[in-house]
Amino acid sequence: MNERMISTAPIPQDGAEHQQGVTVTETTAFEVLHVGGPTLRFRYAGSTWLTDPTFDAPGDYPGRVPLHKLAGPAASPQEVGPVDVVLLSHDEHADNLDITGREFLTTVPTVLSTPGAATRIDGVRGLENWETVTVQGVQVTGVPALHGPEGCEPFTGIVTGFVLRADGEPTVYVSGDNASVDVVERIVERIGRIDIAVLNVGAANIGLFGDADATLNARTALLAAEMLGDAMIVPVHGEGWAHFSETLDHLARVFGYAGRADQLRIPPLGRVAGI
Repeated sequence: MNERMISTAPIPQDGAEHQQGVTVTETTAFEVLHVGGPTLRFRYAGSTWLTDPTFDAPGDYPGRVPLHKLAGPAASPQEVGPVDVVLLSHDEHADNLDITGREFLTTVPTVLSTPGAATRIDGVRGLENWETVTVQGVQVTGVPALHGPEGCEPFTGIVTGFVLRADGEPTVYVSGDNASVDVVERIVERIGRIDIAVLNVGAANIGLFGDADATLNARTALLAAEMLGDAMIVPVHGEGWAHFSETLDHLARVFGYAGRADQLRIPPLGRVAGI
């Protein structure tokens, strides 16, 4: 990895076009491509961003807590194309950074993650909580995230979220693997208005904390949405792995019952869409 700036291809405007084999449905100021799991490519302030790269085929990942991937990526690294910045919630878990994802990082000029990830992966820039750096003209602030209940860090590690701000652009919050509504409330109190929130949901549960989940579930995602006011909610991290215990369909029902269906924007797998 290096610190050079690279150009990106123009965003297609015709809904009938295809981009490197990926169907383009529509485009707006915030264009997304959901690869699967937590991996979302989006265009922001003229640059291309990607969250938590996971591109492996289905398979098993041994370890203290084995993980099982059930579905491959809906878009390959080649279909995703050049990326300017990766926002990596954390590097220790295969459902946020798998083998092919690690290879992908070597093609990206800038990778932002936790300070710990910066000591483990060459070229990663670690962000402390509330630290801000400017990348491609965008202010990126590292914000807290809690990968489980209070006190979970010795078991699940340190994770981070991100807030993106740029002149003339919506403020975007990328939660990373955060399970805490209180953390979301603290971020809103400190940052102010958030226009778009990419939330890792799925009620990830590997059994370490009993019934307490390691990411937002439908109930806590709804509470987070309430904290976020009228922010558009873009949920990811809700399919493709055995330890994701709630589906995106369930999330949609919960938001619908609460009268917040219009706030939710579930990105289609493998298709470029405008949010």
